[in-house]
Amino acid sequence: MHGFVLSRRLFWAAILFLVFVALRPWLEDVLVQFRAEPRAVTARGELAADEQTTIAIFDQISPSVVYIAVTDAIIDPWTRDLRAIRRGTGSGLIWDDYGHIVTNFHVVEDARSAIVRFSDHRAYRAWLVGASPEYDLAVLRIDAPVARPRPVPIGTSADLKVGQKVFAIGNPFGLDYSLTTGIVSALDRTIQADNGVEIRQLIQTDAAINPGNSGGPLLDSAGRLIGVNTAIYSPSGSFSGIGFAVPVDAVNRIVPHLIADGRYVRPRIGIVSDDDASRPVLEGLGQRGVLVLRVEAGSPAERAGLRGTGIASDGSLLIGDIIVDLDGQPVADMGELVSLLERYEIGDEVRVGILRNGAALGVDLRLGGGAPADE
Repeated sequence: MHGFVLSRRLFWAAILFLVFVALRPWLEDVLVQFRAEPRAVTARGELAADEQTTIAIFDQISPSVVYIAVTDAIIDPWTRDLRAIRRGTGSGLIWDDYGHIVTNFHVVEDARSAIVRFSDHRAYRAWLVGASPEYDLAVLRIDAPVARPRPVPIGTSADLKVGQKVFAIGNPFGLDYSLTTGIVSALDRTIQADNGVEIRQLIQTDAAINPGNSGGPLLDSAGRLIGVNTAIYSPSGSFSGIGFAVPVDAVNRIVPHLIADGRYVRPRIGIVSDDDASRPVLEGLGQRGVLVLRVEAGSPAERAGLRGTGIASDGSLLIGDIIVDLDGQPVADMGELVSLLERYEIGDEVRVGILRNGAALGVDLRLGGGAPADE
């Protein structure tokens, strides 16, 4: 009898063991739910040096970047009241301590009014001081508050190198104060804006620039302004790896004119030329340069004695002067001549190298301004 009882106990013990083994995973899950706790945090140590640099740049510069909302005025069809609607947004940067804000011309073009908002959400009505469609630059002004952020530090762009790091701050798609990073992808790019104006000498970058970034700063690793973000190349309208910025050397030259005079007038010599029309003539001569088709009356070119192209009495072509260099810098076409002239101010004296009837000559002239027919 004793052995029978022992056998039953062993049987039930075996059954309980098997049940426990079968139910153990479920029981463990139930117990875990009751005693679940956050996991221990793994220490990471100091941030990498480049991460610390990026954070410092954003902390230092973002307060000096502003959000710009532009509006149009419309008439309410029901009440016949005039009211404002938001037309678009962009970015800008604080230029000086007098309330001047630099942005893109296309951000504020044809706007009836604009509102500038700081990173601390203070907002001010702004008015247009000056604009340069040729460079896609504009200057706004606000009544500068007492507690205003510092102007963005100014760097240089003439010494930029392809491959160096850049940082863009702006308001893409209206999202406040976003930072993107990249490198200088190329220099001296030319693009055509939506209004048909060619914008020259641009910085190309792969730092993400999206709608709303326009007018914001492009910075170097020292946190200095090296360009003003202006455009992207994208069939979809969103960033696709190619963005452009107006170089700061041009910005620093043009903005003072916009503040003082409301516009920027390019220095020019007063000639009319056309690369397409001139190309067959220049190729026939085996020559590169800018063929002077016409000299404007009263221009620096006329005073310096430059000669335009004409037709002889027998119907043959009288080839005018061919500009081949400016202060020793080679000139291959009209685009290069325009780019070289941008380095000067109105009133500067330059030496223009020309070919006249096959002979090389140097002509000195003082650069003028005014509304150009060409350059």
